[in-house]
Amino acid sequence: MDRRDFLVSLAAAAGAASLAGCRGGPPPLPPGELLGTSLALGHRLQSAGFAPPSESRKVPVVIVGAGVAGLAAGWKLARAGFSDFLLVELENEAGGNSRAGRNAVSAYPWGAHYLPLPNREALAVRELLAELGVLLGDPRAPRPVYDERYLCATPQERLYRNGRWQEGLLPQTGVSTAERGQYQRFADLIEGFKRRRDDAGRAAFALPMALSSRALDLLALDRISMRDWLLAQGLDSPQLHWYVNYACRDDYGTASAAVSAWAGIHYFACRTGEAQNAGNETVLTAPEGNAWLVSGMLRSISAHAGERLLSGALAFRVAGGERGAGTGPLAVDLWLASEQRTLRLLADQVIWAAPLFLVPHVFAGHAALKAAAASYSYAPWLVANLTLSRFPDERAGAPPAWDNVLYDSAGLGYVVATHQQMRLWRQATVLTFYRTFDALSPQDGRAALRDTPRAVWAEQILAELERPHANIRQVTTHLDVFRNGHAMARPLPGLIWGEPRQRFAVDGERLRFAHADVSGFSLFEEAQYRGVLAAERTLRRLGVRFSSSLG
Repeated sequence: MDRRDFLVSLAAAAGAASLAGCRGGPPPLPPGELLGTSLALGHRLQSAGFAPPSESRKVPVVIVGAGVAGLAAGWKLARAGFSDFLLVELENEAGGNSRAGRNAVSAYPWGAHYLPLPNREALAVRELLAELGVLLGDPRAPRPVYDERYLCATPQERLYRNGRWQEGLLPQTGVSTAERGQYQRFADLIEGFKRRRDDAGRAAFALPMALSSRALDLLALDRISMRDWLLAQGLDSPQLHWYVNYACRDDYGTASAAVSAWAGIHYFACRTGEAQNAGNETVLTAPEGNAWLVSGMLRSISAHAGERLLSGALAFRVAGGERGAGTGPLAVDLWLASEQRTLRLLADQVIWAAPLFLVPHVFAGHAALKAAAASYSYAPWLVANLTLSRFPDERAGAPPAWDNVLYDSAGLGYVVATHQQMRLWRQATVLTFYRTFDALSPQDGRAALRDTPRAVWAEQILAELERPHANIRQVTTHLDVFRNGHAMARPLPGLIWGEPRQRFAVDGERLRFAHADVSGFSLFEEAQYRGVLAAERTLRRLGVRFSSSLG
């Protein structure tokens, strides 16, 4: 779909929304808000014009960005007994893509909503889960026990296709024997990647990705698209391609024809976590999505180091930190929007845990890093939360699941916030609906997010959900829409193992990068690993002793 066709579809939705109150038409759109990241404040970076600093403050370690990576860095510093750091966050609350909302019915996610059972390599994730009381016993155990309340209740996922629901996401009805043979061939290839180890004992596709094999044939996968790799294996089944494309859209906000084959295979082959009391495909989740992990890190930081978060602060200039630039402190200038003034932080060490697309706008000097950041592309994203007075009517087929996907849909489907309490059978619930813009260029997707009214999004979402739920409009009492123009880095061919990304993975003398962007794609495990790694490197620079969380 090009931008013109997309705008025509928006106009049609706008027309439907305007007719909602007409006699004989659908019920009026439910009330709600149009929310999102701090667009106006963030865009001030493009116009500059900030006041000179009214105050300077010395802080040994500054962490810019309090998403998962920044919080993980603070969590590790605090657990090591180092408390002289400050977390700086543009938004009014921490959490990044793992924030959540809450109403009288339930908590609900505004972004990431699950965590797969962590691999043995993801030791830092396991340590965090153990600290939060969700992993019971030794974090290094091959098959730990997990708190049943966080193990996703069954049924976990289903697919709506041809007017019926089916269990699982791989299409089953009307699939030929030849296509089923391709399903098995794909599964065998992925299983081979899961089992493969190189001479150093590294997994072909590890999580965190930095622990993956560097075998040349594997790295070469980063130079082609996931779609082209499937075709090169003789896999041309339309249903298999839909499934793989859905997976790429779901994790990367980008279609399989544009995703690196290395990243696409990583999605399927990297997750090898096991549990004593759950199957390998089980995920950890909660009504608020991954916000419980954010809250846990914040509590831990506060318990070990006190209040360390400065929110509503836009970092608009970072100066110093280049080789040969002297030994003085790095200057981090913050615009405090609520106070309408600039605060300058003078730091011995800086951990940049904000998205990398900001680097060219913020850093003074650092030409090579600015050029590297320019190689990144970001996927826009839309999330809507629909509060329902009761569960909507169902079409035939599989029963309600936690993750509910619509075949050949602009959206990715929805998750049910109250699914973990299904056994209590609460009538009211919240559905969290996700949509990507992979049919548009990222620039056009961001323009659509910026310019489209909430009523138009609400009409499109309700029309889409009417396919499986005829009475969705009648039972929806509230509908909020959340926009994120730069939701995640897109792992296009050449990004993962290209030189620009790897520039951000090195250990600088006083500056290091810790966002999930440093891995090339947005996963909780990657963001947490980058944050913990940056914190441990910082502790070494400061001469602070600690026990590593990275194995």
